[in-house]
Amino acid sequence: MNISSFAKKLGLAIASLLFVVGSLFMTASPAAADVITVKMGSDSGQLVFDPKVVTIKAGDTVKWVNNKAFPHNIVFDGHAELSHKKLAQKPKAELESTFNEAGEFSYYCSPHRGAGMQGKVIVQS
Repeated sequence: MNISSFAKKLGLAIASLLFVVGSLFMTASPAAADVITVKMGSDSGQLVFDPKVVTIKAGDTVKWVNNKAFPHNIVFDGHAELSHKKLAQKPKAELESTFNEAGEFSYYCSPHRGAGMQGKVIVQS
């Protein structure tokens, strides 16, 4: 093998490697979905969701965590797929829903609705 042939093959190998490596940097990776935490019951024991309103992006997840004055649940009128009607009985129990569509989703805790335990998830596209 002469030097010219070797140089051509080496140049081709380097160009191929640079193309592969470069394409890895140019590929757009999907944005990672976020998980937003909402306390069920304030730290002082009030029957509220804390925070009461959260704004997220489509694909994000809201995680509700039992904090105080439980049991609690999460009920969305007209959205059974997002609801968690079974009462979370234990301290630090977690309930999660992922929101894939834009819109405003109001919810409440059924045992404490009369006390004003209501919240809202605003989902942006």
